[in-house]
Amino acid sequence: MNSNVKSIKMRTMPIGKLLAAMSLPAIFSMFVQAMYNVVDTMYISRYDIGQDNMITALGYAFPMQMIMMALSLGIGIGCNILISRKLGERKPNEASNIARTGIIMAIIAGLMFLAFSFFLPRVFLDLMSNIEIIKTYGVQYLSIIMMFSVFIFIEISVTKMLQGMGRMLIPMIAQLIGAITNIILDPIFIFTLDLGVTGAAIATIIGQAAAMLFAVGYIILRKVDISFNFKNFKFKGVYVKEITRAGLPAMVMNSVAAFTNIILNNILKALNPEEIANAVLTIYFKLQSFVFMPIFGLTQGGLPILSYNFGANVKKRFITCAKILISVSLTLMTIGFLLFQIFPKELLDILGPEPQTIALGIPALRIISFAFFPAAFGVIMISIFQSIDHGSKALIMSLLRQAAFLVPLAFILGKAMGIEGVWLSFPIAEALCLILFAVPLIKLIKQSFARKDAELLNAVA
Repeated sequence: MNSNVKSIKMRTMPIGKLLAAMSLPAIFSMFVQAMYNVVDTMYISRYDIGQDNMITALGYAFPMQMIMMALSLGIGIGCNILISRKLGERKPNEASNIARTGIIMAIIAGLMFLAFSFFLPRVFLDLMSNIEIIKTYGVQYLSIIMMFSVFIFIEISVTKMLQGMGRMLIPMIAQLIGAITNIILDPIFIFTLDLGVTGAAIATIIGQAAAMLFAVGYIILRKVDISFNFKNFKFKGVYVKEITRAGLPAMVMNSVAAFTNIILNNILKALNPEEIANAVLTIYFKLQSFVFMPIFGLTQGGLPILSYNFGANVKKRFITCAKILISVSLTLMTIGFLLFQIFPKELLDILGPEPQTIALGIPALRIISFAFFPAAFGVIMISIFQSIDHGSKALIMSLLRQAAFLVPLAFILGKAMGIEGVWLSFPIAEALCLILFAVPLIKLIKQSFARKDAELLNAVA
């Protein structure tokens, strides 16, 4: 492989500079994505004056969007990890086959959700709410989002592949194009055309289509480290298996988050039949995305570096990268914690909910934000597990953090303490997960590199 390809910088550039170059565009793009997530809710809260039914409906639709996102991220991150690793091992042909397979998988997934869009939204909203008007709004929004989900599947898959090659600027620009398109079109479709939640959905899918067209246009028109030419390409199950295996932790992590969201909404609904607490949970997830999305952007920049240097067996660069990732993550989470503690009302006012929702939301933001500190370590730890080919450990960690710990704690503390007990379950679950996995991860890193050293010695012998 030509030594001047962009991926070679992951072997030679100083780690701090490399991580900044790789992560800052991703952090910015994820921050834009957080805006993307909030804009619909912000406009809808001003359209649906006097009640929070539409906000709650968007919150109930969110878990299904998370499931779609989980599948797209599973495909994209699986390709990202494998492409980075194959380039680190100097196997560009295998990296190319993985990329082509990932695009086909993304198209199939989008067609599958198109079929689901004709019946699943109503079934899903019946599960989420007892209030008919909320269910109606939710079905209107979710039907459109699912019908055109192929846009987001292809866009995420392609941008993750580009990140795996060290090209972080293009995904950022794609996200920016999608977000700006959505922000411009939202008031037009929601207010000018008076379409409400239907208008919000239409603006969202147009934004996703714009981002997809830009990303796909780039790989068609520009030369990159791998080939996207499908001529003579044979679709093989072995590549599907490899992508699924590498991306499964991300897929399950986000899927589990969706199902956890469903269960938490039902726990809150039992404690608060008016479903005001459910609106608070929706608003929390929208606001916390401004804290967590930059961390996810950080891991998007760090994961290819970790994977590449593990594949190249450069332990010093790997460890340096991991330490910087944790330090930056902790700094960002601390800033988020302070904002949630000092300005909870002002944060809630951004989305303009009703006074009763704000009153319930202030203590919620303050309590849940204590989870940010252990989560600062947890998010990075999951990426490290993935990079050293121990995705199963990342999977287990995600399951324990979001299901095995959070859901039972929410149920038990909710019964004992009411709604505030549900909020308290978030920091406790994160802390338990950190305690359980920190020491095993350190040992596993040492063992994984020792195995790499032994393989190299055997190869030389």
